Amino acid sequence: MTHNAPAPKAQSLGTLFFTFFKIGLFTFGGGYAMLPILQREVVEKKGWATEEELTDYFAIGQCTPGIIAVNTATFVGHKYRGVSGGVVATLGLVCPSILVILIIARMLGKFKDSPLVQKGLYGLRPASVALVAAAGVSVAEVTLVSLPSIEAGAWSSAVVWPAVALGVVIFIAQRRFPKIHPVAFIVFAGVVGAVFRFPA
Repeated sequence: MTHNAPAPKAQSLGTLFFTFFKIGLFTFGGGYAMLPILQREVVEKKGWATEEELTDYFAIGQCTPGIIAVNTATFVGHKYRGVSGGVVATLGLVCPSILVILIIARMLGKFKDSPLVQKGLYGLRPASVALVAAAGVSVAEVTLVSLPSIEAGAWSSAVVWPAVALGVVIFIAQRRFPKIHPVAFIVFAGVVGAVFRFPA
């Protein structure tokens, strides 16, 4: 049974702004580290998108200019309030980073050599890796496993092996040929998916 996207409901610009402001404020580690928080806020709490829609936003955001999380905020905002919603959601996401960076830029010169600051930064690195890994697992669950369906009264799901194979091939190729731009791999994957019509 395919889970249909929720029908868009009017959202105030303030709600969009402050939701994405909170996401930007409490996320460390860059765009990819925002993915699990985006999933929790946008899908689980607000119901502004389904898992499948959010994965599509990630995919499109990956192959368009800009930060993937920012592009995702723009998509969600535009879905509910058009151009103004896209602009407001995007501003909400980036404002915390701008404000924090301005503060850090003034202070880092004084404290960057502090052992306490260095140890704190070192501690943030594995946390960022964990957040990115969690986001990767969530995207993989949606992308590499077909949507659950009810057959004979029982839930069932199936691994989309062509998608798994394509992912493995691109992973190996990207590691083997790091000088090839990631967009080339994304375009290649899109063409392969369109030609072979992977199940959705």
